[in-house]
Amino acid sequence: MVLVSPPAVERAESAWELIDRNAVVVCADYEQATQWADQAPAEYRAHAVTGLTRTAALLKAGRIGLVAGSPTDLAALVARSALKLDTLETVVIAWPESLAGELDPLLAEAVNARRIVLSWNPPALADFLERHARRAEVVGNLPLDPDGKPLGPVGSARFAVVSATRRRAGLRDALDVLRATKPYVWTGGAIAAPKDTDVVVATTLPTRAELQALIAIAPQPVLLALASQVPYLRSIAALTPLSLPSAADRAQDRSSVLRAQIINLLGGDLDAELAVLTPLFEEHDPALVAAALLASTRQPSAVSIQPRDAETGTGGTEGAWMKIFVTVGTKDRASAKDLVGALIKEAGLQKGQIGKIEVRESFSLVEIAPPSVDQAVRRLSGVAIRGRRVTARPDRG
Repeated sequence: MVLVSPPAVERAESAWELIDRNAVVVCADYEQATQWADQAPAEYRAHAVTGLTRTAALLKAGRIGLVAGSPTDLAALVARSALKLDTLETVVIAWPESLAGELDPLLAEAVNARRIVLSWNPPALADFLERHARRAEVVGNLPLDPDGKPLGPVGSARFAVVSATRRRAGLRDALDVLRATKPYVWTGGAIAAPKDTDVVVATTLPTRAELQALIAIAPQPVLLALASQVPYLRSIAALTPLSLPSAADRAQDRSSVLRAQIINLLGGDLDAELAVLTPLFEEHDPALVAAALLASTRQPSAVSIQPRDAETGTGGTEGAWMKIFVTVGTKDRASAKDLVGALIKEAGLQKGQIGKIEVRESFSLVEIAPPSVDQAVRRLSGVAIRGRRVTARPDRG
């Protein structure tokens, strides 16, 4: 059977009446696969292929009824003998307009399965349907005029590619860019906008008729879509991209500036900090740990860790550095990060109290702030670094 439908999982409600509980949904990518799994009734025990190893384990354990994934991921599961297509009752092929070339090897394995094809343009799939769904019943309105010619766009629209998980944020961004004062946000269902609407934004993929109705309300409605849905939109509208604001364009209040600073730090070297925080993550929710750290920066008594100097690579502690000698080196596969982690986690030092580190073949030299040398030597001695218990002492050289 071929069901004519826009390429959106939420628009394919009628398909569930035809899908058995032992089925595979072949779709464009993991994002669509996740939507299929999220919208499936609970009794289907649906699962989206977002990780091959975990999915293979669940399939072998019999924990999955319906599995949704891209052709590449499903073929990989077949190659691992985790997915048995020859035992399937139903294969759902979700909008193969851009997938037809990838599907032949996969569908050849599912010789006994009933085929349900979702398509927004069945006439363009004539060869594919002849091979894999011959003489299939077509349900829905074909995009053809009375003379059998393809229908053209119904008008013009703007679009922005927004992932399903960012749809609400994308809507806010679009309304900000358009400076909408009286927007009409269509989320599906009946279309009924106020007369004074200045902007129309659709967060659900419209049919041809629905888009025509939206254009009648306000010119160039904005359509928020997945990347895989853009070819369909081009078939029903003359599209113009809408650029959503970047992080730099958004309102720069105190919180957004702080978030931007944290994002910048995420790309840096945080190994030493992780060494300190990992024990806390094992006992507490990491989000609460992060919130507590942020709260501590607002406390007058908060400990201030001096930043490392960008040119010298040393910390900001005043005064001359002192070196300690540590009996571990490159032959033990030790690195400067290993030593920093040990000094922070085991010796209790802060990052700003640690200076330059020289890792040589059989030993290492570490610069330590003078007030912390005794603590570093005492607590580091006997600690295992790369499986070797080390001895630390002030450097005599």
